[in-house]
Amino acid sequence: MSTTAVLLMAYGTPRHPDEIEAYYTDIRRGRPPTPEALADLVARYDAIGGISPLAELTERQRDALQAALDAQNPGQYRVTLGLKHASPQIEEAVDALAAEGITRIIGLVLAPHFSSYSIGQYLGRARTAAEPHGIEVLGVESWAVEPAFIEFLSRDLRARLANMPANTKVLFTAHSLPQRIIDGGDPYPNELRATATAVAEAVGLAEWSGWAIAWQSAGRTPEPWIGPDILEVIDDLATSEAADGVVISACGFVADHLEVLFDLDIEANHRATSQGLAFDRTACVNDDSAVMAALADRVIACDLAGN
Repeated sequence: MSTTAVLLMAYGTPRHPDEIEAYYTDIRRGRPPTPEALADLVARYDAIGGISPLAELTERQRDALQAALDAQNPGQYRVTLGLKHASPQIEEAVDALAAEGITRIIGLVLAPHFSSYSIGQYLGRARTAAEPHGIEVLGVESWAVEPAFIEFLSRDLRARLANMPANTKVLFTAHSLPQRIIDGGDPYPNELRATATAVAEAVGLAEWSGWAIAWQSAGRTPEPWIGPDILEVIDDLATSEAADGVVISACGFVADHLEVLFDLDIEANHRATSQGLAFDRTACVNDDSAVMAALADRVIACDLAGN
């Protein structure tokens, strides 16, 4: 048995409507949501079919990564999931690996852009859980400009633009973070810009006339979150008549889930079309074999660098 495991980490999601309240409570650090807040979240899930496909997609990503690793190094790596807000949580996964005699973990987060608030927290939780067991944890910290990822986004974006009005703006989005994180020097905005710039150059878009960055899905907290928000940008494009259409490339997300299927496909779509703008969104990576193979390469490189 290999003594190296790959801990594939993701946000997690409820698998059944009955799990939504517990999931929301975990996100809120043990504070149960108000009945109104819970009802709002349930309504969002109802709008996309009752529950998010994220759990199934994350498992498919795990299986695709395992297949890619096995194709290169049969039997050397075993991929296991560790989730932030659902079971198996990161700590559960690490404890289970320790019980099996694992001595090294390569941590890979299903998010391309490094932030201390996201990828940094995932890897930090894994290392804290692993330390009492004497397990070494290495981490893939960013894959913002991974060529296979850029090619996936570029290819799909070209196809979308071919069916849109000539005067179409491309908006690259990622999940907003509290402004205080960015004020502390976090590289997250630069990570997103690196992806956007690489895709725009591959497609041949000119910045601001052809593309821009927007943020989405900000938390409902009193503190300020980074912007501009995607809905505000859509409003500005419509009122200024600066575009006839908008294509969103949600490159901060690598699987179809609530922030994509509701916040973009329903909410942003309605905001755009109600103001006369044509709307489309590029596909998420999900379990694309080329991207998963590229991530397998990064896992192996991380492992070798740690030797």
